[in-house]
Order: sequence, then C-alpha cells, then structure tokens
Amino acid sequence: MSEKMQEGLVIKSQSGFFEVEITDSSLITCELRGRLKQGARKGDLIAVGDRVRFSPLAEGTGMIEEILPRERAIVRMDPRPRGLYRQVLLANPDQAVFVFACAKPDPHLRMLDRFLVIAEQQNIPVLIVANKVDLVGREKAEEIFGHYAKIGYSVIYTSAEKKIGIEDLQYFLKGKLSALAGPSGVGKSSLLNTMQPGLGIAVNEISDSLNRGTHTTTHRELHPLKEGGYVADTPGWKSLALWDTQPEELDGYFPDIAPLVAQCRFSDCTHVHEPGCAVLGALNSGALHQERFESFLRMRDGLSNKR
Repeated sequence: MSEKMQEGLVIKSQSGFFEVEITDSSLITCELRGRLKQGARKGDLIAVGDRVRFSPLAEGTGMIEEILPRERAIVRMDPRPRGLYRQVLLANPDQAVFVFACAKPDPHLRMLDRFLVIAEQQNIPVLIVANKVDLVGREKAEEIFGHYAKIGYSVIYTSAEKKIGIEDLQYFLKGKLSALAGPSGVGKSSLLNTMQPGLGIAVNEISDSLNRGTHTTTHRELHPLKEGGYVADTPGWKSLALWDTQPEELDGYFPDIAPLVAQCRFSDCTHVHEPGCAVLGALNSGALHQERFESFLRMRDGLSNKR
C-alpha cells in the first residue's frame, strides 16, 4: 500500500462523487477507481457509512482505491432485469433509531414491529424513541411502549415541545452512527432541532430528496453531531422487505418469541392452534404481548402469501 494512501469515512454520496472525512475532520472529494467498477455487480460497491482508503490528489480531491469490509449494512433488495440488486441504504450503522409518536399521529406499532424484525434480521441494535410524551403523559406512554423495554429494547420518552428526554437522546446518539426512521409527522425534525439547532432541518432536506429522487440521482449524507457521532435519515425502511426470510424462520426475529419455540411440543409448530405450544401458552398467561403476537401472525401470513 502506498505511503500516501489515507483512510476515511464516506459521509456524502452524490452523482458518483463521495465526500470522505479524514481524522482531522477535513473533507476530501473522491471518485471511485475504475478497476473497482469492473465486472458484474449484484449490489452497491460503496455507500455512505463505508470506510475507504484513497490516494490524495490535487486540491482536496482523491481516488478511492479500496473499500474496507462492512460490519453490517441496511440493505434493500431492488428487483432488476438481471436479478435482485443489493441497494445499501447505509453502511456500518451502530444502531437504528426508530421514532414513533405517542399521539398525533397515533402510534403505528405494526410498522414498528416490522422495523424491529428487519433490524433483527440485519443484526442492527435498536433504540426506540417514543416522542410527544407530553400529549399523553408518561404513564400512558409506558402502557403503549413499555413492553418493548421488557423484551430488551432500549426505549426513551421524549418531547421536543417540553424538552423532555433530550439529554437521554443525546446520550444514546453520542459517538455512534445512527440510522433514523419513523412515520411522517412524529416530530423527528423537531427533536433533532431541539437537540442541535439546524440538524433537523438539514436531515429533513435530505429525507425529502430521497423520497422524491431515484437511486441514481439521490444524495445521501451523514450529519455530524456536536458531541461526536453522525445521524443519517433512512426513509427506505418502509420499503424494506424480508426478502430472504421463510415463514417458519420469522419467530427467530422476535426476541420475545424465539426463546419459547424450543419448548413447543411439535418441532414444526405454527404457534396458531397446536396443543402444547409454548408461544400460545405465553400469550394466554400474559407473558407475550397480544399486539406483538398479532404482528407476528400478520407478517408470517404475508411471507406465506409470497410463496
């Protein structure tokens, strides 16, 4: 490897150019070396969040020579004439931050459960942010979201309006690369602006362009946090599919169901009607939350219907 070679983090991608941040926080505008583009591809070679090695060129530019191995990635399968293509929404996220409102709009727990399954499948740690807690009160908010904490997910309760939970949010985001997702209207931008003025506005502008644009023209970007770390809006979670999941595998992505499966009387138990089903037993005893069980059934039916 050349002595001139440097390493950095891809923080922005647009039209074949990549902004790479190096250790002194300066930015180098890079292109991808032609040899890396050769041959048939079944997925994105490079994405925001990737760490790369590049050769510096003149005036703050560089040529990317190597893309370092990813620890994990948020991947969407894009059907194309030559087969499925792995579109990388974000490389190397440390966590997914799912923001849902306690009210206005009503909490969409089916969507949250779907997001959680995808995060489990792609091995991404999760933080659940229950926003607008001031509209319903903490007790009611915990009635809605509290069972996720019992499962083992990190849950915080916030309000941009009343500045509740902002320090908790800062604590969980500090020093991490966080993928943000959630339905529209939940107050994500307001939360970010309260935490760091101007951040929510910047993230929202990128989100709008991602929702309007196409894969070849959109601009993806990591937004730096003053306390260290980055946030990236990833609105594509809504269209992520459980593309390689069989219906009988789904219970493995529910942390509240997976430990029960081995206790079922039948190895091929569907957890719907079989005698000796530990999942139904947990449901009847209240150990398994009714909403989670219904989410599981709906998702499994959806996977079965794709066969």
